[in-house]
Amino acid sequence: MQHDPEKSQKGLIIKPNLVMNPPVFIGSGLIAAIFVIVAMVWSDKSEAWFEMIQDWVIEKAGWFYILSVAIFLIFVIVLALSSFGRIKLGPDHSEPDYSYGSWFAMLFSAGMGIGLMFFGVAEPVMHYVAPPTGDAETVNAAREAMKVTFFHWGLHAWSIYAVVALSLAYFAFRHGLPLTIRSALYPLIGDRIYGPIGHAVDIFAVVGTLFGVATSLGLGVMQVNAGLNFLFEVPVSLWVQVLLIIGITIIATGSVVMGLDGGIRRISELNLILAVALLAFVLIAGPTVYLLQTLVQNIGAYTSDIVNMTFNLYAYEQNDWLGGWTLFYWGWWIAWSPFVGMFIARVSRGRTIREFVTGVLLVPMGFTFMWMTFFGNTGINMILEQGISELGTAVMADESRALFQFFEYLPFSTIASVVATILVITFFVTSSDSGSLVVDMLTSGGTDDDSPVWQRIFWAGLEGLLAIALLIAGGLDALQTATIASALPFTVVMLLMCWGLIRALRLEVVKKVSLRQATLAPVADTGHWKARLKQIVDHPRQDKVINFIQGTVREAMESVAAELKAQDMRVLLGDDEDGRYWIQTEHGDEMDFFYSVRPRAYSPPSFVMRDIRKKRDAELKYFRAEVHLREGGQDYDLYGWSKDQVIADIVDQYEKHMHFLHVVR
Repeated sequence: MQHDPEKSQKGLIIKPNLVMNPPVFIGSGLIAAIFVIVAMVWSDKSEAWFEMIQDWVIEKAGWFYILSVAIFLIFVIVLALSSFGRIKLGPDHSEPDYSYGSWFAMLFSAGMGIGLMFFGVAEPVMHYVAPPTGDAETVNAAREAMKVTFFHWGLHAWSIYAVVALSLAYFAFRHGLPLTIRSALYPLIGDRIYGPIGHAVDIFAVVGTLFGVATSLGLGVMQVNAGLNFLFEVPVSLWVQVLLIIGITIIATGSVVMGLDGGIRRISELNLILAVALLAFVLIAGPTVYLLQTLVQNIGAYTSDIVNMTFNLYAYEQNDWLGGWTLFYWGWWIAWSPFVGMFIARVSRGRTIREFVTGVLLVPMGFTFMWMTFFGNTGINMILEQGISELGTAVMADESRALFQFFEYLPFSTIASVVATILVITFFVTSSDSGSLVVDMLTSGGTDDDSPVWQRIFWAGLEGLLAIALLIAGGLDALQTATIASALPFTVVMLLMCWGLIRALRLEVVKKVSLRQATLAPVADTGHWKARLKQIVDHPRQDKVINFIQGTVREAMESVAAELKAQDMRVLLGDDEDGRYWIQTEHGDEMDFFYSVRPRAYSPPSFVMRDIRKKRDAELKYFRAEVHLREGGQDYDLYGWSKDQVIADIVDQYEKHMHFLHVVR
């Protein structure tokens, strides 16, 4: 797979106060603006349109959603278990940017959001009181309620995020393509990703993300309103919710202005502290042993019945339950996938595909299962064992009040409700802030941290307007419909992303195999054994290695380049500030050959290092002149080689590259 790095900037407008990809920025902004105007001006008609669209999607495309999400789960699991699992999301020599602890913590935070607060009590209780099949408010209904809740928040949700994150990380970090959705289609359409097709793909991603974030904001503000009503008797009304959206969006805008470290990072840390405190409170204040028992049993029930639930369309029990729950969730996760996927991709550079899939599927899911069990099973226990039927009635009447009604039956209910309200607000802020950053990146051609603040403010404001428009046009039903409908075209894009990723990975495996099996010319004699031994135990400093690269290596590459040019090949030579020197031969539509030698620092071995002070350790670092190809570092050192030996190595690697091109033609 080959691409022209210069084309990654093609079509971008880059000025001091403007960084954008005009077709995507204007196209997605225009679609969202038109929707806002129509929903606000013709709210009654919009509500009827939403109902009609939702009915059509559920009736005609429900099977497509169910099948697609099943494919996504199977796809990522097969990738992790196959030989592809050893491939890194980055060059072969890259190391993870974060330790396991930090990486797990960020995956943990990515798995939390307004949805957990809104549905933590509401969903299990609603499935218990009004199950899709079977008798309500029975022990079996309680088991099935938790199993269905785990199904909606488990492996399937995170496999959707994993598909997008895998594609973004692989093509951006391993192949240097822009960090946008279109890059995943490069193996299928090549440089046409920079044209109308690529623009359309990114527009689908932006519109889906906008509606996904707007849905979360709408749910969040409904719950904030319910919390304020519970605490301070603030009336529950549409216009109060509109004012809340405006107020909290202004706070989110302030977070954007403060920047990543000053704003969103600190609010995210507050989220984590409050969420863990609330979870611990419910575990301790609720039936603790019962909750631990049900957590284990819920996981077992979910695992044992996952295949049946994955493909269940309730075709033999025709009802509206599927559209209001499973299809809504699948649409919500798909709409959110560019947002969450980009975040996960950015923190996963250097991980293998196997590490990535294992971490993304299991770490956040574990916390989510604890949250749903501790809140949901406590709520069900209140109704089933303690006879508090009022909780079920209140939840069925208004899902947004479920959490606060639930706290009424626990100690310190006012304090818990205050903490929950603050947590929903902070989730609202981080969702708006993070969503605007991701949308801004998608509409700026994959650029990172270069766009002006006003562009992120624009998207944060537009997300708030979308949430207001959806609430005016039909409340929760409109939120569900917008999510399901906006995610439909992006589901097709995600299936193409899977296809493109498989093609790229297969090509990479073919190349690795062909490089190992290629017949090579003999390597030049390495010289007398004493000279070889001296070279092995030598630990040169940086200046010696750089002088070797700029001298012997450079002369060798110049000799090879001169010979290739004499044979009418186009050859490029160059060096970089870190001391590396490189040669590249161009092969038109086929993959170019790239070979570089660069200095790389290492800590000295124990028999060299006698002083353990950090300053002395830095002084004792030695360097190697390592070979790097397009795929990354090759982990062997040229320092001390003669010019002829370096030339022989370049020719060897070029011969391997030509063999690879022959195999894939």
